[in-house]
Amino acid sequence: MRVVFMGTPDFAVPTLEKLAQDGHTIVAVYTRPPTKAGRGMSLRPSPVHALAEKLGVPVLTPTTLRTPEAAETFAAHHADVAVVVAYGMLLPQTILDAPKHGCLNLHGSLLPRWRGAAPIQRAVMAGDAESGVGVMRMEAGLDTGPVALEARVAINPGMTAGALHDALMPVGAALMARALGLLEQGALTFTPQPEDGVVYAHKITNDEARIDWSRPAPEVANHINGLSPFPGAFFEADFGKGSERVKVLRASTGDGSGAAGTLLDADGTVACGSGAVRLLELRRAGKGGSASGAEFARGARLTPGARLG
Repeated sequence: MRVVFMGTPDFAVPTLEKLAQDGHTIVAVYTRPPTKAGRGMSLRPSPVHALAEKLGVPVLTPTTLRTPEAAETFAAHHADVAVVVAYGMLLPQTILDAPKHGCLNLHGSLLPRWRGAAPIQRAVMAGDAESGVGVMRMEAGLDTGPVALEARVAINPGMTAGALHDALMPVGAALMARALGLLEQGALTFTPQPEDGVVYAHKITNDEARIDWSRPAPEVANHINGLSPFPGAFFEADFGKGSERVKVLRASTGDGSGAAGTLLDADGTVACGSGAVRLLELRRAGKGGSASGAEFARGARLTPGARLG
């Protein structure tokens, strides 16, 4: 099939790679423009951009698709279908209508739960027992289109958003490949999403990353794991040189109780509003590597009874 691929981050890379391996003709790749990164602030192409160049596929990085020129360029690809995976830009109706079979989106949740920008992180933060990916035909609404295929993935205890993200990538690539195979055969069918169970996965903001120790321990652990690795849940504490920010990258529920935010033992167990969490991996501001809870407590010279802000 003639495919226009639209995606930007690492999450989209396996799907593009799989579709190319399956022999589909990738006529163009749309991705977000290169961003400045590194000490020299040089322009760095997106992961999808880098793969497309290796595959020898034309790459387009428009800043908008809402112009007649953008619509004309897109229509000129004469695509059978557009495959969209974490592209990061809303598609106007002119783009949605251009391919012969429309636009298929690979979404990182079991719709209609977690429509929106951050479905993987929100699922972990909410303590969901499972997540998954789905292939949906795109409509003008936010993730409202009918779903053709789904695949489920368990969210194991202590799983971070990063680990779930990595688990979903190959599953999603295989699912989209299956969808295009069925589409070629005229056998891909769609089911409207139910009206019940709609939940929105709003974009993660930096101001919600601070850990609230007054919440119950399971909620605190889910909050920490759901924000790992980015942006990273954090607390602040004074280790003798003024207030310092510490990111917590992994946590589990632990044993013990006490005043919320109190360090309970030398292994990095912290009291919450009810119960306690054990801090499994932390990173201090300005430090290169991460440390276990016990290593952090020793390095910061913290003893049981210390308060974490």
